[in-house]
Amino acid sequence: MGLFSFTQDVAIDLGTANTIISYNGKIVVDEPSVVAIDAQKKMIAVGAIAKQMHEKTNPNIQTIRPLRDGVIADFYACEMMMRGLIDKVNMGSKLFSPSLRMVIGVPYGSTEVELRAVRDSAEHAGGRDVYLIYEPMASALGIGLDVTAPEGNMVVDIGGGSTEIAVISLGGIVSNGSLRTAGDDFTADIQEYMSRQHNIRVSERMAERIKIHVGSALTDLGDEAPQDYIVHGPNRITAMPIEVPVCYQEIAHCIDKSITKIENAIISALEHTPPELYADIVHNGIYLAGGGALLRGLDKRLSNKINIPFHIAEDPLYCVAKGTALALNDLTYPFLMR
Repeated sequence: MGLFSFTQDVAIDLGTANTIISYNGKIVVDEPSVVAIDAQKKMIAVGAIAKQMHEKTNPNIQTIRPLRDGVIADFYACEMMMRGLIDKVNMGSKLFSPSLRMVIGVPYGSTEVELRAVRDSAEHAGGRDVYLIYEPMASALGIGLDVTAPEGNMVVDIGGGSTEIAVISLGGIVSNGSLRTAGDDFTADIQEYMSRQHNIRVSERMAERIKIHVGSALTDLGDEAPQDYIVHGPNRITAMPIEVPVCYQEIAHCIDKSITKIENAIISALEHTPPELYADIVHNGIYLAGGGALLRGLDKRLSNKINIPFHIAEDPLYCVAKGTALALNDLTYPFLMR
């Protein structure tokens, strides 16, 4: 695209935990979905810098995660965050701001009001033509599946705020499940468990670090077992500093209920799948995408429970971002919403 082209194409995966922006087919922004504002409601920082401020602010600074459960919870903050992150994309000439053509991934369970909120935020952040694509469809494109073929493919996208489950055939979603149980719930489970079991207060960020270091869906990982993670924090009762080693088996127990909800939603989506497509899914397996796919042992646990092989996508964190970028290249896809 020329330096002085008046329309620039931008693909956005607007996630609860991270926002990823693709420009010219390349991922150019991958930052946490956090914005920091001052007392006058002016933006101070966005993305990684705002995330560093999270849970460390004084009364004059507020950090906001504008998306909750995959949808916009704070419209003004979301608009500021999108504007701030789009500004980080180097689009050549700075003499004028180009009009933007955008494709944005949205959860399949979104209501009309939620879709309107995403569209309005994008338009206020500089979008002229705004297209929306459902996240499971974008995931399937990003994984490299032929979504327009007369063949059943099932995608389970476990993000930060929502888990999207979809059976896709002939460019449409045949059966689906969209539940508001995902990575953030695992983090909340860990926070609550540490407080109850070990009498230690841990922040949301610390719970996230525990999840990354020793998070597991199975109580027996064999040779792949991670080392215990040492957690430092204040005792909930005495406020004295304590240190607690946490093992992956504990975390597997504490997030078990949330994973069971995801299992049940997958089974429910399979129940509503026509037999011909069901046969395709058993043959092809089910694809796992999103940050939740990185949870140790999750593919094995789901395969054992459902008796269908589960495959972790090649780049699970970027499936939706890649899919939205591919959709930008062909705006005639029937599943794009204007």
